[in-house]
Amino acid sequence: MLEGISAFIVIIVVAVAGVRLNALTITGAFTAMFVGMSVYIGFGVNGLALLGAFFATSSFWSKYKSAAKTKMEEKLAKGGTRDWLQVLANGGAASLFSLLYSLQPELIWMLGFIVCIASANSDTWASEIGSLSRENPIYIRTFKRVERGTSGAISGLGSVAGASGSFFISILSYWFFHLDLYLVVIIFLFGFIGNVIDTLFGAFYQQVYICEQCGITTEKKSHCQFPTIRIKGFTLVDNDMVNFLSGLIAAILSIVIFRLF
Repeated sequence: MLEGISAFIVIIVVAVAGVRLNALTITGAFTAMFVGMSVYIGFGVNGLALLGAFFATSSFWSKYKSAAKTKMEEKLAKGGTRDWLQVLANGGAASLFSLLYSLQPELIWMLGFIVCIASANSDTWASEIGSLSRENPIYIRTFKRVERGTSGAISGLGSVAGASGSFFISILSYWFFHLDLYLVVIIFLFGFIGNVIDTLFGAFYQQVYICEQCGITTEKKSHCQFPTIRIKGFTLVDNDMVNFLSGLIAAILSIVIFRLF
C-alpha cells in the first residue's frame, strides 16, 4: 500500500516537472500519469524505472542543441514538448502490454512491453541525434539527400543513435528484470526494427503537406497562417499514428519470434 502511494506521488511529481521543463503539455502530463500508473500496475517500480529512463533520455535529446533544430522543426507536426497524443503514441502500447501482464503474468507480455519502450527510445534517439548530422539524410524512396526532419529519411549518425537507444533499453531490462541474454538480444533487435518500421511508414504512408505560401513540405496542417495541402500519405496516418503502430508491430513480431523459437 505504502509503495503504491509513493509510486503515485513520484508519477505526479515527474509529470509536473515535465510541464515545468517544457517537456510535456498539461494534457501530456495527465496522459503521462495514466501511462505511468498502468505500467506500475503491471510491472511495479522496475517498470516505472524503465519508462522513466525512456522519458528522461528522450527529453534530454529533444532539448539537446535545440537551437540547431529550429529549421527542422518547421517540417515537423509538433515540437519537443509532448502533448497527450505524443505520450499515448509512445507509451500507449506499452501500457496495454503492462495491463495484460497484470491480468495474465506471462513472459510474452513483458517482452511486448519492453520492446515497445525500446522501439520508442530507438526512434527518438535516431530522430533527435540524427538531426545533428553534418550531412543531410537520404530519403529511402528515392535514395536522394533531403532536408533534415523529413520522415522516411535516414543518416549514418541517426542509425547508430537508433541502435544505441534500443541497446540502452535492452541493457536496462536485463538489469531490472533479470532476463536471459537471448531475450535481451530479441529486445535490442526488435526495438531497432521498430525504428526501421517507423522509417518505412514515414516514407510510404505518413501524411505530408505543402505550404502554398512558402513552398515548404511539412507535417503541419497549417503553415504561414494558412492551411497546407496534403501531397502524400493516408488519412489518419500522422506521426503519432506511425509511432504507435511501429512500436506495437515490433512488439507483436518479437512475441511471434519468441513463440516460434
